[in-house]
Amino acid sequence: MIHDHGVHAVILPHANSRYPRELNKDTLPFSDDLPRLHLPRHVAIVMDGNGRWALRRKLPRTAGHRAGIKSARAVVEESVRQGIQALTLFAFSSENWRRPKSEVDLLMDLFMGTLCSEVNRLAENGVRLRIIGEHAAFPEKLRRRIAAVEKVTSTNQAILLQVAANYGGRWDIVQAARRLVADARAGCIVPEDVDEGVFSTHLSSPDLPDPDLFIRTGGEQRISNFLLWQSAYSELYFSDLMWPDFNALAYREALADFAGRQRRFGLTSDQTGCGVANGAG
Repeated sequence: MIHDHGVHAVILPHANSRYPRELNKDTLPFSDDLPRLHLPRHVAIVMDGNGRWALRRKLPRTAGHRAGIKSARAVVEESVRQGIQALTLFAFSSENWRRPKSEVDLLMDLFMGTLCSEVNRLAENGVRLRIIGEHAAFPEKLRRRIAAVEKVTSTNQAILLQVAANYGGRWDIVQAARRLVADARAGCIVPEDVDEGVFSTHLSSPDLPDPDLFIRTGGEQRISNFLLWQSAYSELYFSDLMWPDFNALAYREALADFAGRQRRFGLTSDQTGCGVANGAG
């Protein structure tokens, strides 16, 4: 999403970051191989901070978007290595069209270029790509490229990478409601049959589990209209690192933090069989 990020490593955290100046294996409190039983199945990330990263270096904002591609690549590859089933990256929100035209044009060019340049890397890593969001606003050439890359990677099974582009959580809920209304008018469903499960099948990714872990970089602490319905019970993790500074080691720290949490989904700690709870009671 543009927010301050875009379609998308030496770590250079900003002054307020809680990370050391240089992240390496010795500075992180866990090994390369995290316990698989406690890892999230689905991770969602708001890639925030590209523009601010660039401005702090007296570079144009677009330089931050270009630098963010490396972080996206590192997180995808680390997700494959750790056995994450699905990763959803917020690349471009439906609100981001309000940004300066030059920046939006650059994001579209980066999106197109990345789809072209990364297809072989996706195949090598067994990554299946899916673009969620309203495609109609994209240029025809970009829509064709999206369809082509989705088709080429459709049989890959290591991980499903979703890129949310021209996406908004409210849009997703509204389009699901419209599809349900259309089904009702066609006689395929009656209102009494609509429950949370049925509604979920009309959202953008009905075949995926909801995100277990929701990460946002850039120091902001909000979800910004991303996967609103799906993130109802997601664990939230906010990093002060700008997105171009968020590499595989920083990602593993987020995964390790998640592994130490207790998820109760409204139950008590006694009901879940755990003595100490970190979640909502």
